[in-house]
Amino acid sequence: MAAEELLDLSADVVTLTRQVCDVPSVSGDETRLADAVEAALRAHPHLEVLRDGDAVVARTHLGRERRVVVAGHLDTVPLAGNLPTRLEGDVLWGRGTVDMKGGVAVELSLAATLTAPVHDVTWVFYDHEEVDAELNGLGRLVARHPDWLAADFAVLGEPSDGGLEGGCNGTLRVEVRLSGVAAHSARAWVGVNAVHAAGEVLRRLEAYEPATVEVDGLAYREGLNAVRITGGVATNVIPDACVVTVNYRFAPSRTVDEAVAHVRELFAGYDVVVTDAAAGARPGLDAPAAQEFAAAVLAVTGGRPAPKYGWTDVARFSALGVPAVNFGPGDPLLAHKDDERVPVAQIELCHRALRAWLTGAQPEDLPLGTA
Repeated sequence: MAAEELLDLSADVVTLTRQVCDVPSVSGDETRLADAVEAALRAHPHLEVLRDGDAVVARTHLGRERRVVVAGHLDTVPLAGNLPTRLEGDVLWGRGTVDMKGGVAVELSLAATLTAPVHDVTWVFYDHEEVDAELNGLGRLVARHPDWLAADFAVLGEPSDGGLEGGCNGTLRVEVRLSGVAAHSARAWVGVNAVHAAGEVLRRLEAYEPATVEVDGLAYREGLNAVRITGGVATNVIPDACVVTVNYRFAPSRTVDEAVAHVRELFAGYDVVVTDAAAGARPGLDAPAAQEFAAAVLAVTGGRPAPKYGWTDVARFSALGVPAVNFGPGDPLLAHKDDERVPVAQIELCHRALRAWLTGAQPEDLPLGTA
């Protein structure tokens, strides 16, 4: 099937979600879906369509006072026999339904049908989100085409269970490296066991009490945990090296340097090596565009803003000085699971909420699934 035949942007948003999900796009293999997205968007003359690798950008040029970005990633984690999608009652099952092709379908539907939104909109569909950060398609756009992402506010369609989640925690990964002296295990007394030396590191982690930090009215829960231990070369050798990998999820009020200093203080006396770090993003809900978004969306969905505990690409927008939030269908606890699934009502609700925001319409004027 030709790329232009894969996606029907005039279809109802649930049907479109199935079409998007049923084009497999595991990280590194997004080209077919990116081609389909590009072809579908190019059919709409109100959009300027740009492409970099497997990232597709479509934007309006209406001369509005504000420009907003609405973004989502095209890739998924590997399949687990969970495609094609299946609709059982009011629930859509399959890879990508939660993370995050439900959000992508909502964005594609609105990009095609909203020819005169109240804000100029830049729609971003990017690759390689589910893999190493250096491959991230949004990061590539930041580096190569920052002008494509210039905006007053951004929305990332990551699964948020249909709620509004502000900012995100930062993440830091370190290795606590321990050394010993190798020896034959039959003569252990002539060696020093590096794995045994990890006991004190683990005790410090066990005793650690993570903080809950309020940032701009939202309470971010931190976490500091051992996520891997490696050591030893054979079952009859006293190990002379051991590495405890520790992940610190820190509130967006901390900088990366502050997070590193905090972890080094906890493990004073040990060799601590930073292997990965990414700053968080403050909620950004005090920006005028964000307040307008929150008012419009929450009028449809109800509830109140909540913090995002996991790291997401809102941090990339924050680094550009663009306040950003997470808003999309799907329970994040089901992301990456083999039984990934989303209620169709939640896809429709997110579609309705974003449409209300971008058109200035009253919620009661927008039936669920309006195209």
